[in-house]
Amino acid sequence: MIIYEGPSLLDGQQIVVIATGIKSKSSNGKTGGMIQTWILLRDIDPREANKSGADYAICGQCPHRGKATTALDKALAAERTCYVIIFQAPLNVWKTYHRGNYDRAVDSEAIANVGKDRKVRLGSYGDPAAVPAYVWEALLSKSIGRTGYSHQSGLDNADFVADIMMISADNMAMAQGAWANGHRTFRVIDSVDDMDANEVLCPASKEAGERTNCENCGLCAGSSIKAKSIAIVAHGNGAKYATTK
Repeated sequence: MIIYEGPSLLDGQQIVVIATGIKSKSSNGKTGGMIQTWILLRDIDPREANKSGADYAICGQCPHRGKATTALDKALAAERTCYVIIFQAPLNVWKTYHRGNYDRAVDSEAIANVGKDRKVRLGSYGDPAAVPAYVWEALLSKSIGRTGYSHQSGLDNADFVADIMMISADNMAMAQGAWANGHRTFRVIDSVDDMDANEVLCPASKEAGERTNCENCGLCAGSSIKAKSIAIVAHGNGAKYATTK
């Protein structure tokens, strides 16, 4: 279901937000059967958007985008550390959108019904603060839980909502600044030894024994809940490029 089409709040490029897993639940083992939401450039293949740097419209100042490049031997940005594999779900969703195979939620009530009685993942790809908050508020109005993360908390034109989204902190200084303002963070660390007393290890991570999944956990719901912040050890194909200090 298409739940938003319009300008990115980050740079004005045209973007689209698509919710999937509405009728058949996601098979993602880590996140569980949550509604997934994909934030994509409307008119640019997500691979090209990442390689060229046009993905600023959906990812903003996130350092995990990598470095834009024109190198012919690279399909994506250089030194990309994001764990999302673009040529899988994001590309498939973008192609399906361009085939005209998704319905549109015509108003806030229709958006609300997409998330009704379900848990929702804000930004399965892309940063939810690139999208007007009213979209997420509608989607979550009848839901029973959520996860969400943003790198845009300090960006004036982003619609960052601390009650909805965790601050993605890339180092301890960023995390401490967020904590001082009463916000909760999701921080990538090199090892479990790097954790702070204000943090707990992501229960769905390998290092925590994969005790649960995101759907059942519910800790990454922003500052709307009173709980410690979350830390996770760098993982995925780009982990070797991750900088956490």
